[in-house]
Amino acid sequence: MNDFRIPLGDWADVAVDFVTDNLDGFFDFLRAIFLALYDAVDLMLSSPPFWAIIAVAGIIALLARGWVFAIVSIAALTLIVGVDQWENAMDSLALILVAAVIALLISIPIGIAAAGSKTVSAVVRPILDLMQTMPAFVYLIPALLLFRVGVVPGIVATIIFALAPGVRLTELGIRGVDSEVVEAGQAFGASKWRILRQIQLPLAMPTIMAGVNQVIMLSLSMVVIAGMVGAGGLGGDIVAALNRIDVGLGVEAGISVVILAIFLDRLTASLGHGRTYLSRILDRVIPSRRNVVAPARTR
Repeated sequence: MNDFRIPLGDWADVAVDFVTDNLDGFFDFLRAIFLALYDAVDLMLSSPPFWAIIAVAGIIALLARGWVFAIVSIAALTLIVGVDQWENAMDSLALILVAAVIALLISIPIGIAAAGSKTVSAVVRPILDLMQTMPAFVYLIPALLLFRVGVVPGIVATIIFALAPGVRLTELGIRGVDSEVVEAGQAFGASKWRILRQIQLPLAMPTIMAGVNQVIMLSLSMVVIAGMVGAGGLGGDIVAALNRIDVGLGVEAGISVVILAIFLDRLTASLGHGRTYLSRILDRVIPSRRNVVAPARTR
């Protein structure tokens, strides 16, 4: 047997020890921020009666996909109440929303930068490959050391795990915009920022929304893993059911995860095609593809 061994694990231990010894205050600050965001969202979801949250979800579903989706969503969310998993579902939904929003705030600007620079794209691509292929459990080890047991390491691991599709699909969407349309904007004297805001982002919106959908789905897939580090919610019940071989509890918590997944998937998938009330509202926030750069006045 070859005695030669690359001490990669030892180097990782040294790096983590250095970070914990010298940047402990910084990570305590991050932990406080993530925990405050989670508590605020969880309070917003858990404080109102369940029927109020279900009613709001039904209205959103109606605006997004119509009556059928609204009725099915109300019935499915009521089933979560019926199996006594509502509080756990809201805890998990709070974790998903916080992690997904932070992941999108990081990934979309990086995707825009990668689309505008081949150098940035070349640097980012192998990092994304590493993040996507590394087992999610590996993220939990340094997250536990830096943020301690609780919901925060679950949020951090979820953010890292869900970043990649947001970056990739944002870059893909912007690079896929017809170059002739961009050149027309440049010919009219539009700035790079205006071309990005009024041409590239609106035309790339379906692909970007597909990235948003994937970020949310990957965040939801981390619910069980987050439950293993004390995040609670549906993941905590699934882990407890696994430890006790409790099939009934596992089925109830698992069905609740499936319901949340289908609701969020169908909802976000409907926002990219521009034919719903919600997507029209989104078009008002980000100029629609009809509002392409106007010709500059000639003197």
